[in-house]
Amino acid sequence: MNDTTIHPFSAGPHPGTPADWSDERARTALRRILDAAIHSAMPDRVLARYLPGRPKGRCVVVGAGKAAASMAAALERAWPDVEMNGCVVTRDGHATPTQRIRVLEAAHPVPDARSVAAGRAMMAAVSGLGPDDLIIALISGGGSALLELPRPGVTLDDLRGINRALLHSGASIRDMNVVRRHLSAIKGGGLAMAARPAPVVTLAISDVPGDDLLTIASGPTVEDPTTPADARAILAHYGIALPEAARMVLEQDAAPTVLSPANRATLIATPLMALEAASCTARACGLTPLILGDALEGESREAGTLMAGIALSARLHDLPVAGPAVLLSGGETTVSINPAGPAPGRGGRNTEFLLSMACTLQGAAGIWAIAADSDGIDGTEDAAGAIITPDTLARARAAGCDPRATLRAHDSYTLFRQTGDLVMTGPTLTNVNDIRAVLVL
Repeated sequence: MNDTTIHPFSAGPHPGTPADWSDERARTALRRILDAAIHSAMPDRVLARYLPGRPKGRCVVVGAGKAAASMAAALERAWPDVEMNGCVVTRDGHATPTQRIRVLEAAHPVPDARSVAAGRAMMAAVSGLGPDDLIIALISGGGSALLELPRPGVTLDDLRGINRALLHSGASIRDMNVVRRHLSAIKGGGLAMAARPAPVVTLAISDVPGDDLLTIASGPTVEDPTTPADARAILAHYGIALPEAARMVLEQDAAPTVLSPANRATLIATPLMALEAASCTARACGLTPLILGDALEGESREAGTLMAGIALSARLHDLPVAGPAVLLSGGETTVSINPAGPAPGRGGRNTEFLLSMACTLQGAAGIWAIAADSDGIDGTEDAAGAIITPDTLARARAAGCDPRATLRAHDSYTLFRQTGDLVMTGPTLTNVNDIRAVLVL
């Protein structure tokens, strides 16, 4: 991710009128706001200040997530003279060069055999250590799929099928990870249990609403107060059937995870921190920022409709903020796919959010928006997200797209590709969830 220098815009005599804000100016401001949010969460900027005291014994590094490799590289740079070894696992295409810490890659959002191999490698790395040794766990979003070790009797194919069903169900990341933890031997504190008596210091980058450490990568180093009954209730709520082996695992009582009091966990980057950085950049662009929240959830299309209503209120009534302003929000919406319906098109939660918002706005003047996943990948696509403008629908129709039909087909990526409005960042090597910014004049 390139460092972006922010140049304050001149407000001009009438900063709140569309005529004073060209389309190019609005797009540039939104992209600068997004880039500032992402840049604020880069491991090289934040990790060193949270490091513990150097260990008396060995230093072993483990980790999982889309930012795990860049976190490992930042740790090596911060401690150039400390002997360390270990391994981290990240998503394909998210690796970065390291010298002492091995970087593995695996599949996302559904685990593969490499995810299991990574789980075994990390359990081996933390075994046989003593109380004077130190384990540093580098945890970030995406680790739930990347780091896996099925409980006895459960197969990788079982886990893959359950993961796919959860992803299509509309379940929140919190609910999905409750189920994942109780089918895994490494999640929900399993990795830290294997490390005893060595203390574990967890440095985490949050990509989840509420910054719950247990939910980030399914908490491999965090105590889990939930039970198999909680997992069964979630699966029943979403109507997800289990393979027999997985059902039997969830019927058993699980011993609670009890970790060493010497363990500690720290959040080094969060969605709110990123939104605060975006807010500073918005002010530099001549806009009044308003952070609506860092933990917005729900269906993407419903969230888009709601955000359009807030933007229209700001545009017409100066409520909840008078323009020129930018409405900022974070969190993670969901896209529910009907398993009995037609196959979905190409899209992610951010492009679906934006297309729904555009359909609700119907070309209202003076409103632009950007929404993107801070890791650079919206769902499984190569775009981080997209931008909408007052003429998005008109340009989409001119390109042969029916916006509402495209929304129903979950094919928002295709529409924004046709209009040229996709936001392409490539893997950013961090992950603080989705960043949404709505510019209102």
